[in-house]
Amino acid sequence: MRTTSLWIERTAWAVGFVLLGTYAGMRLWAQESSRQAVAEFRAAALGPADQTLWSRQRVVAYAEAQRAGDAPEAILRIPKLTLEVPVYGDTSDFNLDRGAGRIPGTATLDQAGNVGIAAHRDGFFRKLKDVELGMTIYLEHAGRTQTYHVTEISIVTPEEGEVLAPGTTQSVTLVTCYPFYFVGSAPKRFIVRGELDETKTHNEDTLNRNLQRRQI
Repeated sequence: MRTTSLWIERTAWAVGFVLLGTYAGMRLWAQESSRQAVAEFRAAALGPADQTLWSRQRVVAYAEAQRAGDAPEAILRIPKLTLEVPVYGDTSDFNLDRGAGRIPGTATLDQAGNVGIAAHRDGFFRKLKDVELGMTIYLEHAGRTQTYHVTEISIVTPEEGEVLAPGTTQSVTLVTCYPFYFVGSAPKRFIVRGELDETKTHNEDTLNRNLQRRQI
């Protein structure tokens, strides 16, 4: 009887070790699969970052931030400026080191309202210095691409938060510090507001075909 109990106990321990090993292996596989999926997403959705106008500090911070494993929520593009930037869920220092961030308190990417998006003036958003009224902004999110046209360009103080107010139309507001080449903490904010063109909301496949035809 004691021999049988000992055998059962040893068998239970062996099964436990096998299950523990299987769990650990599955977890490592899931983590590696997640990393591969993120890498594939970035490769498919984004080209290499154009760092031509970036400061040295921003280039270094971006390289370090790329080690993170999560994918952006959206991609913001302004073809006329050759601007292409990943958009993350908030404006933490970490997220702004690797792209742009949705400003807390503004509309989320899947609801109507004014979506506020911020990025550094010495990184991705330095290209906004050449923005013009009428330029097209594409915001790609969850398989859809929304088309906006720049309707307002302004320079404000940090206290002028009304630029992020909801308004009466669906819009996107891009925010960065100003002047673009100011040494130290820039005192003002550069604002680009775009209004949604509801006649030109595409799914991803439609946009890709249109971009190829128009060679934007």
